Amino acid sequence: MSENTLLPVSHIYSVQQVRWQEGADCDDVIREQKDLVVADEVPLSLIYGGMDYAVMMITPHDVEDFVTGFSLTEGIITSVTELRQIAVSRSINGLKAEIQVGPEAMRKVLSRSRRPIAGRTGCGVCGADEESLMHHSVRTVTGSEPSPASVRRVLENIRAHQVLNKGVGMLHAAAWCREDGHILHIREDVGRHNALDKLIGLSLRREVDLSRGFCVLTSRCSYEMVAKAITAGIGAVVALSSPTAFALRLAREADLVLISSARLNGFKVSSP
Repeated sequence: MSENTLLPVSHIYSVQQVRWQEGADCDDVIREQKDLVVADEVPLSLIYGGMDYAVMMITPHDVEDFVTGFSLTEGIITSVTELRQIAVSRSINGLKAEIQVGPEAMRKVLSRSRRPIAGRTGCGVCGADEESLMHHSVRTVTGSEPSPASVRRVLENIRAHQVLNKGVGMLHAAAWCREDGHILHIREDVGRHNALDKLIGLSLRREVDLSRGFCVLTSRCSYEMVAKAITAGIGAVVALSSPTAFALRLAREADLVLISSARLNGFKVSSP
């Protein structure tokens, strides 16, 4: 069974729509039945070498990309060659990924003597301690600032590339673009961290050169999003929302070009 057909990505529910015309009394409303299309989120159990490691809430699409990206940004692997096998299947309540890794990666799993991580959809650092939060800052990346024309081109086209989000309107996206702003790859998920992990995993599996081009995030740019980008070797990130102070400090320490508040009429640049 294909990884993209394990579970449906969205569902249709019948709901009551309540509406009123402009200027009308709020007690004078019209109620009608409407179909509401919503994205799904399911628990994915990540099992390394038979050991339960984490349960993450994800949109059930491009699961192997997510597992690959998560394994890298979690610090379990440093190269896709350390992933020997990923077997994704249905579980009672969602999905499970049974992952076989090389000996060094398995030692990292075994050395983390903690209870399995329970990751919420919006969680990017669940289960992390202070030391693991700061380990990303030791790496530097090489990137160049994309031109205003390139950023504008992406902003004009990214919504059309969000295939899963059409009719749903609630999925985040992470896209990889050429220097000229042409979108090469895109991944979507209810969780913004998951969308980026999926994009990173796709890039690893397809041997995409992340030093040439830039990443676009439709979400806000907090610390963990910058940390994941640095870990993957991404040198430039464009975010539709503003960054946090922690994200800015980390980006500057790592020489990451960070563009934020990206709109069709302009953006803000934080260069190293």
